[in-house]
Amino acid sequence: MTATKAASKKAVSKKGAPVEDVSGKAAPARSATGKKAASPAAAAKKAVAKKAAPAKAAAKKTAPAKAAAKKSAPAKPAAKRTAPASSDGTKTAATRTAAKKTAPAKPAAKKAAPAKPAAKKAAPVKTAAKQTAVKKAPPGQAAVAEPPRDESHTALVRRARRINRELAEVYPYAHPELDFQNPFQLIVATVLSAQTTDLRVNQTTPALFAKYPTPEDLAEANVEEVEEILRPTGFFRAKTKSVIGLSKALRDDFGGEVPGRLEDLVKLPGVGRKTAFVVLGNAFGRPGITVDTHFQRLVRRWKWTEQTEPDKIEAAVGALFPKSEWTMLSHHVIFHGRRICHARKPACGACPIAPLCPAYGEGETDPEKARKLLKYEKGGFPGQRLDPPQSYLDAGGIPAPPLGAG
Repeated sequence: MTATKAASKKAVSKKGAPVEDVSGKAAPARSATGKKAASPAAAAKKAVAKKAAPAKAAAKKTAPAKAAAKKSAPAKPAAKRTAPASSDGTKTAATRTAAKKTAPAKPAAKKAAPAKPAAKKAAPVKTAAKQTAVKKAPPGQAAVAEPPRDESHTALVRRARRINRELAEVYPYAHPELDFQNPFQLIVATVLSAQTTDLRVNQTTPALFAKYPTPEDLAEANVEEVEEILRPTGFFRAKTKSVIGLSKALRDDFGGEVPGRLEDLVKLPGVGRKTAFVVLGNAFGRPGITVDTHFQRLVRRWKWTEQTEPDKIEAAVGALFPKSEWTMLSHHVIFHGRRICHARKPACGACPIAPLCPAYGEGETDPEKARKLLKYEKGGFPGQRLDPPQSYLDAGGIPAPPLGAG
């Protein structure tokens, strides 16, 4: 009986059924392999561990990505990417790492800030330029008269010639504003025009030429009588000496004829280069530049030259134009100086060459006020000649009144 029970117990133990030991306690169950079977709680823990294992593996995989992300921290797109939230709604370690990566972006922005001081450094350059402009301006001249910056000689030539073309359209009737019928009358009138107006000369010469029509007549004239005629022109004693002296030279040295060469003309009493060029250009048709007070003022105002001596002005301006244009250039400039570009108060607001003039703004810029400053035919007033050319009359010019009229 005992043997039978022992065999029965062995069969049951082989099948894995619980077997009571001698003490009466149940022995732990074993699997078919002979290992102890896990309890239900242990089995649940193992299942959770198995589920968590892939997450850990994923975390390990992201570790190299973190290192790569640190290297590429400045890239903004990487900062924008955030890891998905965990199942419990909290951010994963990858999310926290991505948030930390965005922090270096702020220092980068601070580094860009120093660009503003660089812009401030550029400001002193403008100030220096202004100081240079003021230094370049001639004494007593407004700062607006600054010459065009970095104007090359070619650019100066183009601007000067354009000014002359513009003036030619405004004054197509430009002419010498001294009344004369022949070279002798022109050279005498030009000598008398020093320190006075052409109008005053034109009002005086009719009586002089009526009494002394030729060089021979004036050479033999009574000094006191000539002085009385020339008194209205000012400096009449010196002028009387000059016109009588040049009349004697014409009679004795040139057969009573006015010479047509510059070197001969400048030898005559009271005749300089300005007078010589007036005679050559208007009586003989030979080009010449007349550097009178109006011409000197305007060419310096236009920055054609900075020279102040007539001979040097003549050479500097002559180099800007073809020789064939010299005579009419002189008329255009002088006409403009007398009518619009006055010495004390230029009519800038009525000037046709204002866009080309570096001295624009020295005078009145208001158009209405500027028009009131215009003189002679431009202002509706008589001109300087008692006997002007027909082209001047056709353009609306008004003859000047004779001496003592009105």
